[in-house]
Amino acid sequence: MKRYIRLFRNVVNWWKHFAVKIGVNRENPVVFHLRNGVTLEVPVILYHEFKEIFLEDCYLQGLEESLPDAPIVLDIGANAGFFSLYLASIRPRARIVCCEPIPVNFAQLSRNKAINPNLDITTLPVAVYGRSGSMTLQLQWEDALSTAATVLPIEGRIPMDVPCISLKDLIDRHDLDRVDLLKMDCEGSEYSILYRCPAEYLKRIGKMAAEVHIGSEPDHNIAALSSFLTARGFRIQTAGHMLWALSIDWQRREVRS
Repeated sequence: MKRYIRLFRNVVNWWKHFAVKIGVNRENPVVFHLRNGVTLEVPVILYHEFKEIFLEDCYLQGLEESLPDAPIVLDIGANAGFFSLYLASIRPRARIVCCEPIPVNFAQLSRNKAINPNLDITTLPVAVYGRSGSMTLQLQWEDALSTAATVLPIEGRIPMDVPCISLKDLIDRHDLDRVDLLKMDCEGSEYSILYRCPAEYLKRIGKMAAEVHIGSEPDHNIAALSSFLTARGFRIQTAGHMLWALSIDWQRREVRS
């Protein structure tokens, strides 16, 4: 029941979801209108991802505290922009920086940005990684929307070289003295991103919401990542493959203010 309450609360033309579900609505992409005037195009191939965000609230449900009215958000692995537009629909004054390296995904992300010109969303066709330069991702297929492009070596995948930027350089490039929320769904790059980020830059981050993927190294798992972040001043919650982190220092500052 909570799934549909979230749908009703956040989507104006919520009835389209049920029309898609029973096969009556066959438009592609499906166009949803969100609260505060946000419009979202959902290609059918990404409909599962739409449901994860708008029905399950997969990224925000584990945060201990709500975001401020005008948060600064980094969306790493933005895909087609569903999370960013969901966030913008509930926090219209948000400043959001999206990173998405796969060209087909980036095209849909750019389209979703273009039909919402009043939102403060920056889109970058780059991957975020532990260093700046270039890297190789493994794709399921070429020239098709995908949510599974990974840095992990998987037999049978198609390699694609993409530009990448470190979290430190991303923060510097956009002059961010704080990041209220770091959202990550980057298929295995989360370890390199966080493990190689200088401690003083991690201190600029208030909250994290990350989908964590098991990697090939001993410390590429959710337990090791949780320990790493705990040692750097974050309180951690996990559920399945999801990790949420709250900066204890930020929380203390908010209480004092």
